Order: sequence, then C-alpha cells, then structure tokens
Amino acid sequence: MSEKKFDYAKAIAELEEIAVKVENPETKLDEIDALVGRSKELLEQCRSYLRTVKEKIDSLDKE
Repeated sequence: MSEKKFDYAKAIAELEEIAVKVENPETKLDEIDALVGRSKELLEQCRSYLRTVKEKIDSLDKE
C-alpha cells in the first residue's frame, strides 16, 4: 500500500472548519467532543509535518 501524502493546507482548512463548528451554539456537546478529538489528530500531524520540513531546511543550511 502506498502512504497517503499529508496535505498541510487541507489540514489547516479542516481545523478552521472545526473551529467554526465548535463556536456554533447549535453544535451538540457530543459532536464537539468528536471535533476536539479530530483537531488533536490534525494538530499532531501538522506539528510533525512542520518538524520534518524544518529538519530538511536545517540540513540544507549545513551543506
């Protein structure tokens, strides 16, 4: 199986959508719980992606 490439822009867009839903007073508490869980997953993926990019940039600077 091929690994799906992480799309940082899509993750940020999804986080923005989650923020809007969480701030909506009509959103049910159970749904907010699931959205918070999803946002944690996305944040971890974004941080990992940014660390990887930083490491690549740092290695280029050392060359």
